[in-house]
Amino acid sequence: MHREEHAWTSAALGRPMRLIWYGHAGRPVLAFPTSMGHANQNEDLGLIGGLGDKIGRGEVQFCCVDAVDEESWYNRTVPVADRVRRHDAYDRYLAEEVTPFIREKAGRPDTVAYGASFGAYHAANFALRHPDAVSRLVAFSGVFDTHRFLDGYWDDLCYFHCPSAYVANFPPEWVERVRRMGMVIATGEQDHLAPETRSFSEILRRKGIPVHAELWPGVFGHDWHFWIENLKRFVP
Repeated sequence: MHREEHAWTSAALGRPMRLIWYGHAGRPVLAFPTSMGHANQNEDLGLIGGLGDKIGRGEVQFCCVDAVDEESWYNRTVPVADRVRRHDAYDRYLAEEVTPFIREKAGRPDTVAYGASFGAYHAANFALRHPDAVSRLVAFSGVFDTHRFLDGYWDDLCYFHCPSAYVANFPPEWVERVRRMGMVIATGEQDHLAPETRSFSEILRRKGIPVHAELWPGVFGHDWHFWIENLKRFVP
């Protein structure tokens, strides 16, 4: 399997950031790690290998990025406002630096945003805030309401990085932009986050945004082998 590592000092974040590219052709997938993970996590925990046949055949290629969760949502050593500002800088890194890199390298604009667990938050938030950069969203076992990280704090920036809040208030023109994106939101019916999958899917439907929502029957679903097997169904 073709594999490349890339790194540069992010203008948005002011620190080195790394990404790993897998594959030589096919639809690009922007893949996020789970909580406080890094670019190598999807490879280390078997997802890249699990999709190896599709990657090897040139059906799909993966761009696995670092996250900065330990500096943002999970950084309890700084005020909440600083945590959210750091995440906003990460969002700019994705939009202004990673997205152009993916489009130039893949030679096509139809990027899939994928993530599981807290990576599903990253994928969904980025896709919904930047629908022109993403043509498909696949989010497994996800968090879509960020209030649990905010210690009661709330401001405009918190609102605009909380999908369960801002999607409910999408204006009609934004709904039309997002409607063009194919969305898959899923987890096991025994996952502690299954209610969040249900509620966020319902928010999307109430806004008239099509979503393919699944609760896999009889299983926990919040683990790597579930994510690997089901991702095969939804990419490319």
